[in-house]
Amino acid sequence: MIEIVEFLDSKGSSLFTKWFDGLNAQAAAKVATYITRIENGNLSSLKSVGQGVHESRIDWGPGYRVYMGKDGDRLIILLGGGTKKRQAKDIERAKEAWLEYKKQKKDK
Repeated sequence: MIEIVEFLDSKGSSLFTKWFDGLNAQAAAKVATYITRIENGNLSSLKSVGQGVHESRIDWGPGYRVYMGKDGDRLIILLGGGTKKRQAKDIERAKEAWLEYKKQKKDK
C-alpha cells in the first residue's frame, strides 16, 4: 500500500486542497477514485513531467490532472491539480512545490 499525503507549503496551505475543494461533486469523485487507485499501487496512470514531478491524467470533463512527487517507493506527495487548459502553468507550480518539499525535508 502506498501512503499519499498533501504537500503543505511554509504557510501550512495545500495547493492540492485549494484546487480539489473547488471541484464539483462529480469531478471530486473522479479525482478521489484515481487517488485511491494510486494508493492501492496502481501507478499506471502516472507520467513524468520532469524534475521529479508526475502527472495523473483523468480523461473526463475538461481533462483533469493531479500532480505529485514520489518520495521513495511507498510515499506519494500531492502537489496540486488542474485541467488540460492550464497544464503548463500547473506543472510549473507543481515543480516549485516539489522543490520546496525537498528543501523542507532536507532542513528537518
